[in-house]
Amino acid sequence: MYAKIETERLVYIRSNQRQLRAEEYVHLRDAMRQDNDTVNMGRLVILPSSFTGGPRYMHERTQDAFCYVRKYGRPDLFITVTTNPKWDEITRELIEGQAPHDRHDIIARVFHLKLKSMIDLLTKDNIFGNVLCYMYSVEWQKRGLPHAHILLWLKDKVRPNDVDSSIRAEIPDPIADPVLYDIVKTHMIHGPCGAFNRNAACMQDGLCTKRYLKALVDETVTGHDGYSLYRHRSRDNGGFTVEKRVSGQQVTLDNRWVVPYSPVMSRAFQAHINVEMCNSVESIKYICKYINKDSDQATFALRNEHDEVTRFQSGRYISSSEAVWRILSFNIHERYPPVTHLDVHLEGGQRIYFNAEMLQND
Repeated sequence: MYAKIETERLVYIRSNQRQLRAEEYVHLRDAMRQDNDTVNMGRLVILPSSFTGGPRYMHERTQDAFCYVRKYGRPDLFITVTTNPKWDEITRELIEGQAPHDRHDIIARVFHLKLKSMIDLLTKDNIFGNVLCYMYSVEWQKRGLPHAHILLWLKDKVRPNDVDSSIRAEIPDPIADPVLYDIVKTHMIHGPCGAFNRNAACMQDGLCTKRYLKALVDETVTGHDGYSLYRHRSRDNGGFTVEKRVSGQQVTLDNRWVVPYSPVMSRAFQAHINVEMCNSVESIKYICKYINKDSDQATFALRNEHDEVTRFQSGRYISSSEAVWRILSFNIHERYPPVTHLDVHLEGGQRIYFNAEMLQND
């Protein structure tokens, strides 16, 4: 259904570009002065930035992120939250014989409400401090579950000495805090991969693309290649372990397998919520582009390289979960404060709109 809705929007965009053509003033001027063939001049089928989810739309969102960086400096926290299909709000709405993946409408509605609650927790309850601005994008992998990437700019920057009070990468004490222990064991243990599972999705050329195992360290170290080395204490220094069943065998995992998390957020939402510090300029560039990357697409070849609508439509991959989300008109991107785009250009680089009759008259 959503594919039909999107196709109708693309048809409208295409049909309203057949007469109107556009080119930069300097290129049009040079072509007419040299008596060049102007038949194909400006013949572009543009997918405008007003089309939600298109390449130009996502590029503008990336520029918005860099605008925040220019105004407020580097973002402080990068948060990734993934849907938990076993949330009570989802499972209690299922009828007998149904699984969560059978009801993408329920998953979309519940995740949308959870995401709104999370943004309120971050920006109104200020669990990490006063927030200057934020940005998030929702995306779907081919397996379907929605997840969101959130960037936060804080008024008071997170100091190295304060990292451990906000972000943890260790297994909680099962006696002192059994609830958080179960949450971390269920949602915040990576893999395991490597020697425990060579066929894990994160394995590539025999190595983990997520850089696990992590090193055992007694203190958090910031600014290491743009990544923080969070405290991962060994069992000898007070660390705890969990038992998990992997490939038919019971294995013991220590703090080296823990994904960084916020105890407050993990306890509140009981899902995979990865919380990371942003340390370097390079990591900022990566994160700003990462959270605003295009939707999943297929690889293909086109004869007409100037037809952006066909290029987008031919490579578009739409999962059932994303289709429901878009039909319900939920935002895939949100930011605050708003950014005003100014239409500026270099000398002679202004956009000229014209049609064939105007060229013939000239």
